[in-house]
Amino acid sequence: MVRDAEVRISMDGRGRWMDNVFIEPPWRSLKYECVYLHAFETGSELWNGLARWITYYNTQRPHSGLAGQTPAEAYGRIGETDHGGHAPHDLMTKLAA
Repeated sequence: MVRDAEVRISMDGRGRWMDNVFIEPPWRSLKYECVYLHAFETGSELWNGLARWITYYNTQRPHSGLAGQTPAEAYGRIGETDHGGHAPHDLMTKLAA
């Protein structure tokens, strides 16, 4: 049946199950800690809410996988420009793409 449908089964390379392992936890957290808890009325409210949450996630929320540090602490970004609770515009532009 699989051969008839010309489906390729691959356990390595692009498209394998591990491709999403590293991105799934942040997106799940974003959905459950931000999106599902707020009734954003407009796109701009959503955009601002997401930007605030991403900044919080990276600069204030400790991560068990980083020995209780925030990503900013773990990757040496403490002391960089504070964006007032919002992600930098270039980051949000990349996320929207």
